[in-house]
Amino acid sequence: MDDRRGRYAAHTTRLVDGVLTQPGHTPPELRRAVLEQAAGSGGRNLPPALAQYVNTVARHAYKVTDEDVSRLQQAGHSDDALFEVTVSAALGAALGRLERGLAALRGESSPPVPLSATRRGGTRD
Repeated sequence: MDDRRGRYAAHTTRLVDGVLTQPGHTPPELRRAVLEQAAGSGGRNLPPALAQYVNTVARHAYKVTDEDVSRLQQAGHSDDALFEVTVSAALGAALGRLERGLAALRGESSPPVPLSATRRGGTRD
């Protein structure tokens, strides 16, 4: 089962490219780092408070509180920027889970590098 040829690969690619490359209130590099951290494959350049928020969204979204958002707003993040970070984190978490699930279906004991362009059907950097 190779995801690149999956029936949803084109939709996934369009979604990822839309989230990461379209103009927004956050730089594309930040959105990519957020997505990669949420997927479990990187994002090491995030400020600690933002990294903690991304981890919460990715692993336990129901635990995000008004106080978490308020702290980030007080640190200078706009509502629009936080929305983009949240969407990037949620997408990264979903794609990471998809990759790990597909790896399990392929019988791999450990998944390949999460979100690798060759596995998810996305664009290459």
